[in-house]
Amino acid sequence: MPQGTIRTYNAQSRSGLITDDSKNELAFDWESFEGSGVREFRLGQRVKYSLLGDAPRQKVRDLTIVSF
Repeated sequence: MPQGTIRTYNAQSRSGLITDDSKNELAFDWESFEGSGVREFRLGQRVKYSLLGDAPRQKVRDLTIVSF
């Protein structure tokens, strides 16, 4: 499962950007973490996710916080 870092997060729209470990930016929306129990994200927070579809129209899904 790929991992990245929260670059931006808008609590009103519940969307933002992830920077993956290859420095690519991926947009996410509320559907990306629906049902995960996560209510919001902090900038710089490590996350893991899955990608749905083919590039360049991939969607982030199953977005959760990485815990140690």
